[in-house]
Amino acid sequence: MDVTISVLADRPDLVEAFWAMDSPWPEFMAHDPISNLFYGVLEQYADYVLLAQDHTGEVVAQACSVPFHLDGDELPDDGWDGAVRRAAATRMRGQQPNAVSALEVAIRPDHQGAGLSSRMLIALRDNAARLGYAELVAPVRPNGKADVDEPMAGYAFRTREDGLPVDPWLRVHVRIGGRIDKVAPRSMVIPSTLEEWRRWTGLPFDRTGPVAVPKALAPVHCDVEHGIAVYTEPNVWVRHPTA
Repeated sequence: MDVTISVLADRPDLVEAFWAMDSPWPEFMAHDPISNLFYGVLEQYADYVLLAQDHTGEVVAQACSVPFHLDGDELPDDGWDGAVRRAAATRMRGQQPNAVSALEVAIRPDHQGAGLSSRMLIALRDNAARLGYAELVAPVRPNGKADVDEPMAGYAFRTREDGLPVDPWLRVHVRIGGRIDKVAPRSMVIPSTLEEWRRWTGLPFDRTGPVAVPKALAPVHCDVEHGIAVYTEPNVWVRHPTA
């Protein structure tokens, strides 16, 4: 598919199209309380946001990354949330970022299956190189994981006969040169009331215990007595050298 990929800093006129693009994510993922530390100030990270337009000028894909200061070389267990929190802290402290993390690659639902995910991921890596980073790291959400009870530590490292990951999205990362580093066991934490979870999922949330929610990677833990439920999503850190 023929697309033009631009950096938001060069195309600030596309910010409204960024927000208008149909989201491929399940509703509950839009309610991570950490997310507004990035998306609430998106234009402050305009050098790290990419948009793809088709031949008509419509935005059909977007990819976001975030710079932050990382102490040492060990990637954090809090994955996606941790990258966003550290980015905000880096800006507030006036520190020099020394790492950059992918946050999302989103393809408009009617353009999925055309190879755009791989192209946007490569573009993120190339953009990290342009900005002077030696690698792009990514807390990857393995989209093929269907069994919420299967530990991510097992699923993330399962491979096919050809040695590539069984997970389709991890496979894309590895095919373009990424290396699976470790599991981020609490990459995204979404706590909310039972009423909100019912609205987001259409499920009753009427029993205390684990709840299997469609498109979740782990169970949502429901506490009827206290009226809350918490989802803790594990992701998989992948490292992409930019050289």
